[in-house]
Amino acid sequence: MLPRIPASCARASSSLSSTRNHTFKAFYATIRSLRQPPPEPDDAPLPDNDFIVSILRANPSLRDTRSYLASFGPRPKPPSAPSADRLVAASKDLSAAQSIPVALEHPKPSPVLSSILDPVVKRTALVKFQGPFTDVQLDSIARGMWTMTLCRGGNRMNGPPLIEETMRIVTTLEKQGARARPVLGAVVRLGPKPDDDDVTESPDLTPPEAHTFPSDLVPIRSALRAGEIPVIPPFALDSFCRSVRVDSNDVLGALARGMVEAAEIDNLQPGTSSDILPSEDVDLTPLRLMIINREGGVPSYARSGYPHLLINLSSEYSHIHDTFHEPWHSTNPTALSNLALARTCLNYMPPTSSAVMVSHRSPSSLIANLITNKPALSSSLPHALLQGNRRLTAHTPTLLRRGLPIRVLRTANDIDRPKMNALLEQSFGRTLDQQPFYERLERTLDFVVVAGDYVGAAIVTNEPCAGFAEPISYLDKFAVLPSHQGDGTVDFLWVALHDESYGLGHPFSANPNGGKGGVGEGRDLVWRSRANNPVNKWYFERSSGHMRMGPWVLFWCDAEKRLKLEQARRAHAGMSYVEEWEKGRLGQWADVVEKIPSAWK
Repeated sequence: MLPRIPASCARASSSLSSTRNHTFKAFYATIRSLRQPPPEPDDAPLPDNDFIVSILRANPSLRDTRSYLASFGPRPKPPSAPSADRLVAASKDLSAAQSIPVALEHPKPSPVLSSILDPVVKRTALVKFQGPFTDVQLDSIARGMWTMTLCRGGNRMNGPPLIEETMRIVTTLEKQGARARPVLGAVVRLGPKPDDDDVTESPDLTPPEAHTFPSDLVPIRSALRAGEIPVIPPFALDSFCRSVRVDSNDVLGALARGMVEAAEIDNLQPGTSSDILPSEDVDLTPLRLMIINREGGVPSYARSGYPHLLINLSSEYSHIHDTFHEPWHSTNPTALSNLALARTCLNYMPPTSSAVMVSHRSPSSLIANLITNKPALSSSLPHALLQGNRRLTAHTPTLLRRGLPIRVLRTANDIDRPKMNALLEQSFGRTLDQQPFYERLERTLDFVVVAGDYVGAAIVTNEPCAGFAEPISYLDKFAVLPSHQGDGTVDFLWVALHDESYGLGHPFSANPNGGKGGVGEGRDLVWRSRANNPVNKWYFERSSGHMRMGPWVLFWCDAEKRLKLEQARRAHAGMSYVEEWEKGRLGQWADVVEKIPSAWK
């Protein structure tokens, strides 16, 4: 049965009570599933202009485009201050300077002119090929690749020889129009880095069993500057300088760490690359990790074995291990090892980086992830909408981020007020009226979900409502720092909010966020937003319904457990436009929400 998701109501006014019956029918008239785009077959061949088609399918937003340009666009270099010699020479008489013989040199192109004519700044990604793949499958993967750094992976000891497989990948990439170079010599060294004893790693983070130095990366840097994709088999040098085969995950972990360290050295020595044209400049810092295999992403207990859409490694890593069903060890044998690989690599890569685990059946997902840096479907969408979505298949990719720890606070005294003030004021761009705001929270606070060190927060209060046995669960504030908008924090925060409010009572709400662990009865969640708020589009997609109230829009999310029980009670008959427990609630919600005082000066 299609999920019953309400649409917009008629505008609330003084005649709200007289038009309530018509309003109920209006906001229950639209079925969201009808707005879903048709499914895209994973195995369908892409046309010759597949890169452009993939960009159009990715449908990047304005924020996605800005984020992409910030990561992959040309970076402005600070102007160099004129030296004292140049200042003295400029003050001399021009005629005297013209009498000095000058040796003719080949003029160097202006850096500004070069950046305009060829504004390419090469960035890198680490890609693990985890086969074995047939020629057709490898051909499909190669069509989805663009100028990236490749590291050939694979843990099958009984597969074809690595050198032959490496050359096969190079040949396939070149057949698709890419320029590739096999790097057959070992670029990593076996064992921990000599100074690792002084580095304190996370207690449950396994460091790679290999390391690399900047000098070892010369073949990779050379290939990238030549516009070629280096393809690297998983070899490492042991203590006797012998090239031995190692686990590909150790090679990738060592490369992620070593390339970030090499890029930091490059940034500290900007003069060493002053003669390099923009088209030859390479930033070795990897921004993406792509794991291409035969099985796809990490299966989720909350999606009946379908893959996780988005994983917050900082808060969900152990929970995924604990909820990994035994049969998945056979169907997805490398899911947990690849999960550990993503965690290791993202620990060294920039916070905005991401990893994606994707099946060879979804090559276009690589380009979509590169551009949007988002999952195929948002994990914060209503669960019923995700369960009925035709784009959610066994081969849907899993996006992984380093993420942030999530915790739930129950009292106003537990709130770090200076950090909360900074978060709210930066997020909303207004000055918080602190004293009445916190006095109100001391009386009405239900819980606060905090992401990281107050980079995001969701504040939920209990608002008394006449005619209801229990108060309204009201989302008072939902805020994320501007610097963390677009990096997954918004989705992580909303999923935790769902698990503590209207999603309670379902096993898929038992996430390790320090809250109720999914145990309890879900409650309707209500909130308001300015009618001209650009975030409303995002709210429309996640709410059960909305109603205009003059300058405000009232949103709500129905308790999911109650809806499920009602649907089960009525079997296949479905639910009517207005249930008994729904009658009159909009008018009472609107009356309560309109009286909530502003928190701003």
